[in-house]
Amino acid sequence: MENKIRNTLNEIYFGKTKDIVNGLRNLAPELCEELLSSVDQPLKIARDKENNKEYLICDYNRDADSYRSPWTNTYDPPLEDGQMPSERLRKLEIEANYAFDQYRDMYYEGGVSSVYLWDLEHGFAGVILIKKAGDGSKTIRGCWDSIHVVEVQEKSTGRTAHYKLTSTAMLWLQTNKSGSGTMNLGGSLTRQLEQDAA
Repeated sequence: MENKIRNTLNEIYFGKTKDIVNGLRNLAPELCEELLSSVDQPLKIARDKENNKEYLICDYNRDADSYRSPWTNTYDPPLEDGQMPSERLRKLEIEANYAFDQYRDMYYEGGVSSVYLWDLEHGFAGVILIKKAGDGSKTIRGCWDSIHVVEVQEKSTGRTAHYKLTSTAMLWLQTNKSGSGTMNLGGSLTRQLEQDAA
């Protein structure tokens, strides 16, 4: 009985998260921003129409109901006054996307990655997203999502900064074998580190 309850909860959490979040958005639209920023949802993949490259969408590159591509810096659907990084940060964002795209390819041998940066009053923040799905086996499906949020607050002296890193890894696995039936297994782990450094 306990295993059945656990499997049902996992299925609800990982298989129904989108439906539950959408239902809550419809029920209380005024809480939409807070809800989306506090619920870890599996990363979704979109395709940039200009250069046909995939990118990840989440709350960090969302403005209203549009998502910004890290490759062309455009919103889909188009948004005239969407949030954009400063010119200095956009250059860093472009370089970070190419660097993590190569890292993802070498380390994960596939998947999709995206990096988004935004300005803060005394520094900047960013997120590094990586998604790797399983090989598409008929009996086993799985997915790995990692979300790394970094915040850099420059000190008034200009020589040091306060760094804050929050990393979340989400793993989902589903097996469907004749001997054991269908099993859903999933979970997430979050760690945080803060320090001052030059």
